[in-house]
Amino acid sequence: MIRIRFATGALSAAALAALAGCHSYHIDTTIENRTGAAVKLLEVDYPSASFGIDAIAPGANYNYRFQIRGNGQLKVQYTEPNGQLAKLTGPKLEEGQEGKLDIVLLPQAKAEFLPELSPGH
Repeated sequence: MIRIRFATGALSAAALAALAGCHSYHIDTTIENRTGAAVKLLEVDYPSASFGIDAIAPGANYNYRFQIRGNGQLKVQYTEPNGQLAKLTGPKLEEGQEGKLDIVLLPQAKAEFLPELSPGH
């Protein structure tokens, strides 16, 4: 009976220690299309990876959650209704940051970047 209690206690302590040491840093991103027209072939590049979507309708939002590995600039590109490629540079991101980042796409290939991020490592 004592061995079972000891084993259960040791297992519980190990599980709690593992959970305390495992924190996954994520950035929740919302991209808002306020351009007045559909945006096509949207791509967001961040340190070590990228994500995208085929199209976002005018007035629509796209949500994505990602994790940063390394440091570098956030970059956004998409095809405007006139066929031109819009390229925008956002904030610098650092490994270990977490929080929220809103990207508001505006007319004339402009954007607002609204980060609410913790400091990185």
